[in-house]
Amino acid sequence: MSYEAISVFDMFKICVGPSSSHTLGPWRAAQQLVSSIEHQQKLSSVASIKVFLYGSLAKTGRGHGTDLAISLGLSGEDPETIPVDQINARFEKIKSTNKILLKNTSEIGFDPSTDIVFLTNDMLPFHPNGINFQVELKDGNHFSQTWYSIGGGFVVQEGELPSGKNEVAVPYPIQRADDILRWCNSTKKQVHEIVFANERMWHDADSIRKGLLNIWHIMSTCIYRGCHASGQLPGGLHVKRRASEINKHLIKKEYTTNPTAWLDTIKNGGNDFKYILDWVSCFALAVNEENASFGRVVTAPTNGAAGVIPAVLMYYVLFCDGNDEDRIIHFLLTASEIGSLFKKGATISAAMGGCQAEIGVSSAMAAAALTEALGGTPQQVMMAAEIAMEHHLGLTCDPVGGLVQIPCIERNTMGAIKAITAAQLSLQSKPDDAIVSLDKVIETMWQTALDMNHKYKETADGGLAIQISINLPEC
Repeated sequence: MSYEAISVFDMFKICVGPSSSHTLGPWRAAQQLVSSIEHQQKLSSVASIKVFLYGSLAKTGRGHGTDLAISLGLSGEDPETIPVDQINARFEKIKSTNKILLKNTSEIGFDPSTDIVFLTNDMLPFHPNGINFQVELKDGNHFSQTWYSIGGGFVVQEGELPSGKNEVAVPYPIQRADDILRWCNSTKKQVHEIVFANERMWHDADSIRKGLLNIWHIMSTCIYRGCHASGQLPGGLHVKRRASEINKHLIKKEYTTNPTAWLDTIKNGGNDFKYILDWVSCFALAVNEENASFGRVVTAPTNGAAGVIPAVLMYYVLFCDGNDEDRIIHFLLTASEIGSLFKKGATISAAMGGCQAEIGVSSAMAAAALTEALGGTPQQVMMAAEIAMEHHLGLTCDPVGGLVQIPCIERNTMGAIKAITAAQLSLQSKPDDAIVSLDKVIETMWQTALDMNHKYKETADGGLAIQISINLPEC
């Protein structure tokens, strides 16, 4: 049986906002280009680089910082480690000098305003997010590379497989949800145990543990930072941050800027429905307001949907006795595998499938993980993921101004609440009575994506994107 093995650390990538497809993907593609030139020992031979963006990247790339990402990627900066408070300054230096140090080594002339070309009326055949790099050498020779940003920060070069990791032989090959259930039934293991055993083919147990706890550290730090940052989001829409105001309102007189004390205050503040609902929404808003501000986030499975899983996991930690390292690790392992199913059987790219591919997938991931964390069976885990996605089918991607702000930020709150609802429904249900399986809903999502009009797939050509009158500054 053919299968693709995907690591948990491919589904959860540490990066900066605002978009995994339009920021992280192009950034990684630029890094790959420079690395290949370096491997051929030709960095010092490069005379110029011209970049052509196609399809969705061209139409909404300015709002997503695609030009910034490519410029920093060519210069050797890494989205996982670059200080977020220096991102704009480093890009401004490139723009003001019209020069770039390829991998911080070899200087060439590079003007992002003219050397990055947005071909808004053209599209490459393989995927809507296409990038072509044209490289001229000092001896007059030329070569080009074409890359596609296929969602969630994954990139693939034209004619090549998405990742070498899919060649790894894992003990429990998984392509469909039925495969997970088959392995769980035959081994009597839980979903997270199956995923952990597969992950061991890439990393030792200690590395997996440390890596996932670091993922949660980045997520929780992002929540805290977003709950304590005020003002307007960048980009020209004048969107006001709301998480900090909600935080202050809920904390009341016990407002604190100490992270541990802050979490204790939230946990001890009550457990009625409205109180918890407000906090889940606040957590999701906080993450995606940070994402919109080029903050440090984790693809889960994308940047546009980065707030759903952190919000639901924080709900589990604070309100469901989930504040335990092992439980957090198990949650992330299970969530990642559900995301992998959608990547294999459908898409996690809004440019291919609309927002059902982002918020819908993240909600399914969170619902499944929460269900297992609360004691659900593998069958209930799959049921929760199915319920969450079933009620996101057909969700369009129509970003106002091409920015990951309206309606994207609020949609993360909806995805988080739907995930919790789906988990509760599955825990109170008998999966054997279910009419729709997770595999069937994944197939349906993909067919829906194929049938969806292109203007509702992250092009900003339809929906709210054309109903809201705005005047954005030229980027």
